Amino acid sequence: MDNGTPLEQARRAYRIDLNRPLRPSSDTHTKLLHDFHPDYASNSRVPLKVGINRNTPCHPQLAELLQSESPTNAAMLSNADQLETDVLVIGAGGAGCAAALLAAEHGANVLIATKLRMGDSNTIMAEGGIQASVEPGDTPQAHFEETLRAGHDCGNRQLVAQMVQDGPEVIQWLMQQGMQFDRNQQGDLATRRAGGTSADRVLHYRDYTGLEMMRVLREAVFQHPRIKSCDYSPAVELLSNSDGHCSGALLYAIETERHIAIRANAVILASGGLGRMHLNGFPTSNHVGATGDGLVLAYRLGAKLQGLDSFQYHPTGLAWPHTLAGTLITEGIRGGGAQLVNSAGERFIDELAPRDVVSAAIIRECREGRGIRLASGRQGVWLDTPVLAQQHAGMLAAQFPKFIALCEKAGIDPDRSPLLICPTLHYQNGGVVINTATETTVSGLYCAGEVSGGIHGKNRIMGNALLEIISFGRRAGIAAAARPRPAHHPLTLNHLQSFHQAIKSSHITNAITGPLLFPHYARFSRKLA
Repeated sequence: MDNGTPLEQARRAYRIDLNRPLRPSSDTHTKLLHDFHPDYASNSRVPLKVGINRNTPCHPQLAELLQSESPTNAAMLSNADQLETDVLVIGAGGAGCAAALLAAEHGANVLIATKLRMGDSNTIMAEGGIQASVEPGDTPQAHFEETLRAGHDCGNRQLVAQMVQDGPEVIQWLMQQGMQFDRNQQGDLATRRAGGTSADRVLHYRDYTGLEMMRVLREAVFQHPRIKSCDYSPAVELLSNSDGHCSGALLYAIETERHIAIRANAVILASGGLGRMHLNGFPTSNHVGATGDGLVLAYRLGAKLQGLDSFQYHPTGLAWPHTLAGTLITEGIRGGGAQLVNSAGERFIDELAPRDVVSAAIIRECREGRGIRLASGRQGVWLDTPVLAQQHAGMLAAQFPKFIALCEKAGIDPDRSPLLICPTLHYQNGGVVINTATETTVSGLYCAGEVSGGIHGKNRIMGNALLEIISFGRRAGIAAAARPRPAHHPLTLNHLQSFHQAIKSSHITNAITGPLLFPHYARFSRKLA
């Protein structure tokens, strides 16, 4: 794309303007989304051809992965090392750790299997904070209504109600684990406002709330005598019994290049999202292991999915330098007063409009020639932090140390220079269908966190992700620990046979196998035979 202003020219033209007005626009939020948001593009969905979601609209890249063949076979299962546990948790981010802790507290022996190390997840990358209605005058009802409205009224009302009601208790539980939160001068919990909301409801610890959360959860998991872990052991297939129930998982131990078959009374999927699939060619804020594994494994087993054509593109991912492309810049900086400015020096959108609307507005500016163009052709707009620095001296350094460290790495002084940003693939709005106890449509399989669907509808507001993972992670742990123990059945991969036959009958030809485990540029190749 040749339109837009070259980066160096835009830098020379940039001026600090403390009185910059918001440019009038006749575009409604609905029009912005339909004209510019990637989810609304005509080529953004295809119908699935096989599985329980047959004929459901799905993003083409995700459809290819969901309908891919498995490289796993019966010989791998028969030759695998054998382990047994009450509850198997797949994923060791916030949702997985919360689930493990509550399952163990309710008497279960727990094994956590993680693709990388304990805590390596999108949770540690969450910056802005966690939503909970704890301020005087705020209510869970307001939180409920704004969550539904931001998600275009597509969220499951029961799940949303449960999450927002859990909010204050979740904060109390996290503080009992030792988590720190910022406080105001009176010593009360400090809060800030998220885009698309009407109240200061986001509790935070500097701009690395998720990292602080994982610090205390990891420590609690490591110290619990009923919890064991398998690092560098991604799940490559779920296991079923003769009744079709989920009865465990087949892991691949990267360091020993051996498979491990885990028999479990209950399995909790907490495997996170799919940002590293780079849908529509977007950069991503996600960690390197976020490749949609849980969706693939659950779907093959017969678990119903939803919202497979809805994804969140966070408005402010770093666009330059290219080595840091996609790195998240927290919404809290816009909440503090930083502005979004195009190459003409105009503010073009309310910075605290819902995230999908702000992202669509940035894409509009770039497509209509008001973006700032890199040599690669990618475009962005300015995040005008010098305006914030002028109005609130010292605020960036005091409240956003992680952001300051990012600027130092990028060689940018945010008090003097704006940052070039563009939308970054941030969150998977849909996922595995769950009920209020986190049960899926497959007996024995539970889900918590980003891999599950139904909570956020078609757009998520800031801070609800960290609330979701703890709210539903805790509930998953309790439900999984309480599951009645079924009769002892052999572990099987029978569901793969029927899935393979469905692919063959539908004449699907696919160049990939799933799960991906890692993006292609990670240069990881697992030895499966």
